[in-house]
Amino acid sequence: MAPVVGERAGTVHEVAPGRVDEIAGALLGEIDPGTPIVALGGGRVIDTAKALAAAYPPGERPLVAAVATTLSAAEMTAVHRRAAGADGGLPGVRPARVVNDPALSASQPPVELAASAANALAHAAEGPATRRASPVPVLTGREAARLIGAAYADGGEPDRDALALAALLSGYTIDSAGYGLHHVVAQTLARFAGVGHGQANAVMLPHTLAALERRGAPEAGRLVALASDLACRAQAMHLRELGVDEATLDRCADAAAERSELDQTPPRPDRDELRALYAAAY
Repeated sequence: MAPVVGERAGTVHEVAPGRVDEIAGALLGEIDPGTPIVALGGGRVIDTAKALAAAYPPGERPLVAAVATTLSAAEMTAVHRRAAGADGGLPGVRPARVVNDPALSASQPPVELAASAANALAHAAEGPATRRASPVPVLTGREAARLIGAAYADGGEPDRDALALAALLSGYTIDSAGYGLHHVVAQTLARFAGVGHGQANAVMLPHTLAALERRGAPEAGRLVALASDLACRAQAMHLRELGVDEATLDRCADAAAERSELDQTPPRPDRDELRALYAAAY
């Protein structure tokens, strides 16, 4: 889709399926910190590039550029896992150059695009509900959510330009305000239950939005219908239909309950609430 990127690169690394920390750890010895890293792909590819750069101390890091092919908004954040074997205490990396062309970033087929849009909606909705929220990310999150709703308003082919802009704005929102309940349960599901990241967001979002509404985030509640529509379009209405067995839900709840990011969602969800959210999505 962007052949010139590969043709002009000094070296091309294909990012294999798997966990970002393990992939980045395996690639560490092949990276020259004096050469910029260009990530062409979705969130996993971009996060791998960020993890590679973050393995070096500030001032010695390669520049990271990102050309997004999904709505993950990874190109807009310094949030990512660290490369296996690297110093996990070093700060994260945000790409210094970002190319977001709707012909690429909103290019997925309809089912995958809806799952990616659910991820963007989750960024837009959760950022304003964290302890770190402030007026500007609240406004950008609100506009991102509006754009996603408008993109799917007529029920036909979505407005892909609107979705691309929404992803950028939602990425700014979550990078500025941080994340909590929703992203913890979705990321844990992807990591321990083998559900794709987009579908994990889509299947959980109607339930986590309701939980945020119960915590005094009325705008989250108003997005439940849109989130449910995206989950339907993404073919991610129930965890059991995504191949998750019920026994795995306990493991996910245990792992999620240990995540420090839950402190950003007051009052902090406990293990019982997390397990109930997974059960509701099952």
